[in-house]
Amino acid sequence: MSSKKYPVEGVGLGLRRSFFDEVLQTPDFAVDFMEIAPENWLHFGGKQGRQLRSLTERFPFVCHGLSLDLGGIKPLDEDYLYSLKKFFKKHDIRAYTEHLSYCGDSGHLYDLMPVPFTEEAVKYVADRIRRVEDILEQKIGIENVSFYAMPTSQMTEQEFVKAVLEEADCGLLFDVNNTYVNSINHQYDATEYMQSMPTDCMMYLHMAGHFDEADDLKIDTHGQPVKEQVWALLEQTYQHHGVIPTLLERDFNIPPLSELLEEVEQIRGYQKAWRDSHVA
Repeated sequence: MSSKKYPVEGVGLGLRRSFFDEVLQTPDFAVDFMEIAPENWLHFGGKQGRQLRSLTERFPFVCHGLSLDLGGIKPLDEDYLYSLKKFFKKHDIRAYTEHLSYCGDSGHLYDLMPVPFTEEAVKYVADRIRRVEDILEQKIGIENVSFYAMPTSQMTEQEFVKAVLEEADCGLLFDVNNTYVNSINHQYDATEYMQSMPTDCMMYLHMAGHFDEADDLKIDTHGQPVKEQVWALLEQTYQHHGVIPTLLERDFNIPPLSELLEEVEQIRGYQKAWRDSHVA
């Protein structure tokens, strides 16, 4: 069993506005940690700011960003990074992760576009990651993203992700659903991809649902329950890497909170089963 220290433990849930009040009013809310996109909360003060602080005092929180644009061509928004730094300190944020993608051009693209899988891009993105870490004074993590158009490539996706991790010496937010979706859309082995990721880099995992557009096309919507194949890949991930803190994301078609907590408990069940099978 790994003795690795993670920034959080157990099972988490991505906090969304649609059930924010319900979480506030549920003293025994059954999650171990929560995640927010800092862009959506950074500038809230007054009552909402105090309410968020009450939750960050109750639960460990992590932040998963949407707009840092690590792979983009424009200079990093350092004013934004200094604002993040203050926010993280105020709310005792345990970890910060961003997508390994670009989302800006002449303006914000409101989508996550794949970075070309080239040696030049590895060094470019790694330099930007190191600059972010210098400003924040902490290690950050990158997330493997889903994508639909294959970028310019001198290497495979898994080779590219691993090269960035090594060059930047940063952490990994491993998205189990994105791995499955990409494996279908781009015809590779999801299990082999998962096994190739470095255990020591992993900070926590993401689980989410996707839409089955066709047998050979899956769309990463975060708008459906987690699919059976993704549950199976999660189980394989634990078998290979050990139990890693895991968070459920749901962004659209958000059901009653009780249904989300059923999926949270499914994750907890997989974690318990792994631990029970590894008791000496």
